[in-house]
Amino acid sequence: MTIQELLENGATIVDVRTEAEFLGGNVANSINIPLNEVPERVSEFKAIEGPIVLCCLSGGRSGQATAFLQAQGVECYNGGGWMDVNYAVGQVS
Repeated sequence: MTIQELLENGATIVDVRTEAEFLGGNVANSINIPLNEVPERVSEFKAIEGPIVLCCLSGGRSGQATAFLQAQGVECYNGGGWMDVNYAVGQVS
């Protein structure tokens, strides 16, 4: 399934950048959980119903978070940079 299809099906978007980065611009209705907090907040990810699309500035940190969370049994996908995800959200009809 593509990121576009996941978003069309109501995936939750989680931005793993720092709070300051997130406040500087983000995808509407996304959740901010900084990468360094991901390990201690796995239960929050597991409580999210449906797939999760992770994003950051360029896709590096979201890739790390995706690999970690998938190893914990969380259904999630690396959406890459937040601006790319924001563009994809804008394409959802």
